[in-house]
Amino acid sequence: MILFDAGTIGLIITLVLVVIVLSVFFTLVPVALWISALAAGVKVSIFTLIGMRLRRVIPSRIVNPLIKAHKAGLAVTINQLESHYLAGGNVDRVVNALIAAHRANIELPFERCAAIDLAGRDVLEAVQMSVNPKVIETPFIAGMAINGIEVKAKARITVRANIERLVGGAGEETIIARVGEGIVSTIGSSARHTDVLENPDMISRTVLAKGLDSGTAFEILSIDIADVDVGKNIGAELQIEQAQADKNIAQAKAEERRAMAVAEEQEMIARVQEMKAKVVEAEAEVPMAISEALRAGNFGIMDYMNYKNIQADTSMRDSIAKVSNDKPDTTQK
Repeated sequence: MILFDAGTIGLIITLVLVVIVLSVFFTLVPVALWISALAAGVKVSIFTLIGMRLRRVIPSRIVNPLIKAHKAGLAVTINQLESHYLAGGNVDRVVNALIAAHRANIELPFERCAAIDLAGRDVLEAVQMSVNPKVIETPFIAGMAINGIEVKAKARITVRANIERLVGGAGEETIIARVGEGIVSTIGSSARHTDVLENPDMISRTVLAKGLDSGTAFEILSIDIADVDVGKNIGAELQIEQAQADKNIAQAKAEERRAMAVAEEQEMIARVQEMKAKVVEAEAEVPMAISEALRAGNFGIMDYMNYKNIQADTSMRDSIAKVSNDKPDTTQK
């Protein structure tokens, strides 16, 4: 069993406390980062780094971009970078954008660059687009000429980012929509579809002259027609549909007239049956009238016999006439 005296125990406790203090110190103070800043010529005090730790700011997210900006010759302070970080911005991207703008001789203050980043736009991409314009390709946009032929056109729009209007300016969707509207308007004002096929550049000239980039975050440099195709004959299809509609209307009216004629025919048949019923009713009253006349003495027995003979004679004539009509005609060969 090893026994320690009081001096040895005190030394061990002192060493443990020193280790704990050094661990806390190196946790709060990024000494390596502080040395890197001094080597790069950036003056950052130890207390500033400790304050970043206390404010829950990662020192490397501030000091490394600050070193990068100092080496590029940008006048950026540590307070600006820290405030942008606390606002939720991307400090490294903002510094890269400032460096790119400085190299391209584009005037871009830190406040505007930070505002663009906080607005949700990629400020570095915007600066790169200002140097190297971007090409936006539209889908096929269909328009109809005055002669009724459909024309489809696809355009390539060369745009450059307008840094002054990146905050609050419209995006690519607005550019595509405005160009599409201009294409449809230009095709629609053409008398014939062949005019558009012969001179497709008339679309780009007309659309470009309308100033479609106003209120957007871009500046339109050129609009080039990539492809032009002929679509359907919409005018003829509309005429066919109209003729079919007229035909359906005429058929409906004819059917209505036919139904009215059938109804009228049925009505006339009903009236004929009604008149026949009246005739039968009147004929039924004849025997009653004869009987009444016999009882009253206004009609004699001989008169009644003559009446019956006339009826028999009429019936015989009808029978002979019916037989003659049913007998086939043998005179014609």
